[in-house]
Amino acid sequence: MAAQGSLPPSPPPLPLPALAAAPPHVFGLEKSHLLKAALERSGPGLGALQDIKRLLMLQKDRFRSDLKWILFYSDVPSLIQEGPQCGLVALWMAGSLLALPQEVPLEKIVAVALERGYTAQGEMFSAANMARLAEEVFGCQVELLSGGLGEPNQSHVFQHLISGCPLLVPYDEDYNHEPCKKKGHKAHWAVGTGLLLGVPSPTLSSSYKEDSELKGLFYPASDKPPLLPEDPPEATYLLSKQGKSWHYQLWDYEQLRESNLQLTDLAPVRTTDGKVYVVPAGGVSEGLCGHTLLLRP
Repeated sequence: MAAQGSLPPSPPPLPLPALAAAPPHVFGLEKSHLLKAALERSGPGLGALQDIKRLLMLQKDRFRSDLKWILFYSDVPSLIQEGPQCGLVALWMAGSLLALPQEVPLEKIVAVALERGYTAQGEMFSAANMARLAEEVFGCQVELLSGGLGEPNQSHVFQHLISGCPLLVPYDEDYNHEPCKKKGHKAHWAVGTGLLLGVPSPTLSSSYKEDSELKGLFYPASDKPPLLPEDPPEATYLLSKQGKSWHYQLWDYEQLRESNLQLTDLAPVRTTDGKVYVVPAGGVSEGLCGHTLLLRP
């Protein structure tokens, strides 16, 4: 019998497909066809700075070209809410900035809120209960501010944000998720993670470095503690996320302050939808109006 020849070498393996960036986690995705469809339509998540710069370029007409813009930001993950969970979702996002030993899942936050009687459907109409919940599930420090986001609270809020710590703020949500004034009928929660300040200074100190792509956009220098500019800003925006969008938003600070101060009434639809909600004895006005939470590790 003739000797068999050697077998030809195996073809090289096919290259592995490139891995796309992991999409944001979505609570309840497995049972929501609507959320699945939305996730399939969305592209891979952007990094924080890329997302913010995308926003600045898309909305460049909002930001005065005669000002220099200083951005202070901290990154938080996105999470899409299912049902009236805006406050609990905002709290979950804020947890990423609190140096937790391990991530606390949204399911646990919801379970504790239900067990303590803070919520019935996922709603949070009490900032005081939100503070108690944050302290319990995160073991963090929480400062509950009243009287709104203006002075004397404003300077304190600014220092808190530039230090890299989050805030939780209730407001009325407009169709585009921005603050509006609906007397609390569109009450919603967001997490604040930074500031964009427009200052008139012809030159900025070495405490700030200019972006290499967007001229006029500056960041605090990485080798120095973050400092607010010496000149008072002529325009101020809060960097925020909330549970109905993957993306960051920049909200006019004064517009948010006004929205936060007029949360007085429960939406009429809530009183007629046949569902039970946990509302403080003094109503939405007592629970939300003028309140903000500052969270620290």
